[in-house]
Amino acid sequence: MNVARSSRNAGSTAKPNDVGDVALKVAAGFAAGALGVWALDRLDWSMWDQEDPEARAQTTAVRPNGEPPAQALVSKMEDAIGKHLEPGTHEAASQVVHYSIGIAPAIGYALLRDKLPMNGVARGALYGAGLFLTQDEVLNTVTGLGAKPQDYPWQAHARGIVAHTAYGIFTELALELVDQIKVGSTRAVDGIANEQF
Repeated sequence: MNVARSSRNAGSTAKPNDVGDVALKVAAGFAAGALGVWALDRLDWSMWDQEDPEARAQTTAVRPNGEPPAQALVSKMEDAIGKHLEPGTHEAASQVVHYSIGIAPAIGYALLRDKLPMNGVARGALYGAGLFLTQDEVLNTVTGLGAKPQDYPWQAHARGIVAHTAYGIFTELALELVDQIKVGSTRAVDGIANEQF
């Protein structure tokens, strides 16, 4: 045993696999969050296309410059630096921001979900609904990326809660798949180790 290594880790309570587990959870959260945003977008756009034209017009009218939150954030950054992107680049940057807004909390969710109440789809649904309330109903208003909740038609809130709940469910299902793969890999390694000894 390396004395320098053992003394360096003497005060640490981390197990050798803890860092690997955290890294796996971060990577899984990143991928699961991206999948969740993809699912959210498909459902949200489908519902938007079916929404009453007056409700869509009201939603667009109350948004800052008529833009959804991710685009509004890119516009604010453009204003802050005094340089405006070409429309195609603005849209691409908005997509990056939009996915980042969904991926960042999914990484936190992946790290903390074992400590949260409930399991499976119910836990994912609660996470998605909570994210809707936190981001869409509070943070977007506070940061100026959206109007006050009461300014939006009820259809916008209904669409948001449904789409974000789907985001949470897809994120949870992706993380459960990673858990199953991890358990299967661990069993396979344990089986090989048991056969050799």
